[in-house]
Amino acid sequence: MASRLTMRPRRNESGERLIKRFRRKVKKLGLLEEQRERRYYTKKSDKKRRAKQKAIARRKKQEQKEKKNTN
Repeated sequence: MASRLTMRPRRNESGERLIKRFRRKVKKLGLLEEQRERRYYTKKSDKKRRAKQKAIARRKKQEQKEKKNTN
């Protein structure tokens, strides 16, 4: 979690817009997800199992998308 994120407001940018830009950047970098994962210790076997489950879910989602596009 060694990411140092700084945001400076652009010219004539509202505070709400700056916050929205900040949230998008944090989500893209995956900082919140990483923080949630590091909150508690997880065994390596659990990490592997979760990664495998995520990969399967991604693959299924991709197949569904491709199936939808072909029809």
